[in-house]
Amino acid sequence: MEDTIVYAHKLSKTFKQKEAVRNVSFSIAKGEVVAMLGPNGAGKTTTLSLVLGLLKPTKGKVQVFQQPPQSMHVRERIGVMLQEVRMMDGLKTKEMLQLFRSYYPNPLALSEMIALTGLADADLTKKVEKLSGGQRRRVNFAVCLAGDPDFIVLDEPTAGMDTTSRAKFWKTIHHLAERGKTILFSTHYLQEADDTAKRIILLHQGQKIADRATEEIKHQLSRQYVSFRLNGKLNRAKLDMPDVLAIEEREERIYLETKNTDALISYIMQHFSNAYDLRIDKGSMDDVFETLVQGSREK
Repeated sequence: MEDTIVYAHKLSKTFKQKEAVRNVSFSIAKGEVVAMLGPNGAGKTTTLSLVLGLLKPTKGKVQVFQQPPQSMHVRERIGVMLQEVRMMDGLKTKEMLQLFRSYYPNPLALSEMIALTGLADADLTKKVEKLSGGQRRRVNFAVCLAGDPDFIVLDEPTAGMDTTSRAKFWKTIHHLAERGKTILFSTHYLQEADDTAKRIILLHQGQKIADRATEEIKHQLSRQYVSFRLNGKLNRAKLDMPDVLAIEEREERIYLETKNTDALISYIMQHFSNAYDLRIDKGSMDDVFETLVQGSREK
């Protein structure tokens, strides 16, 4: 379909008899922001390299804009930011950006590249080999945007960034998403996926173990807790009931894992007159990740 930007079907990639990616399928529609999430070694970079045409799949098929990813039509419409930052030594930053703009039929204005990536005037006049690590990441991002791409692919884009730089980077990504760009990024920062992506593809040991809307994953699989403080000691026998899945005491609070927060709060208010400061706490993306990985092992 015309609105399908990426179509990947049963992708596998083997290196020296070791399967880095196994039978991974997914599609990405125009305007989607998708996170590819997983720990180091999960197969994220290999999968992105297959999508970009940097690697050929051992098995399976991938298309971008309904064409092979190596085609010129695709390369003119895609922007890429990889983990490894390669520079053209001897050129000043501004010269390098102008050179990359010249490769595209409809490049982004240089002024907009600079504004979006936060490059300073002093950065533009420096030789690229003299840039700091943070400056090099900004230049790499500017190069990614040089062609005003419709589809942006980012591989662990905030690796090595400090907290401030990371926040500015994701603010720009949100801005690009609002302009209708299709974005696929890999990360092992769970919070980045939660904050930025509408959909998560979760990889573990080269296999896809989940592909759902971010909120759906959290709603269906994250743990929920009712927590409260107590005057006096906890009588655990009074909590021996189906709605309580687990009990934990930490930092002077009692945490009850449950799938029915309303019923449990009502029960506590009726049977624990010495309870106060009741709260509902939802599980983090870390909880979701652990649950999904455990579920894939049990299949």
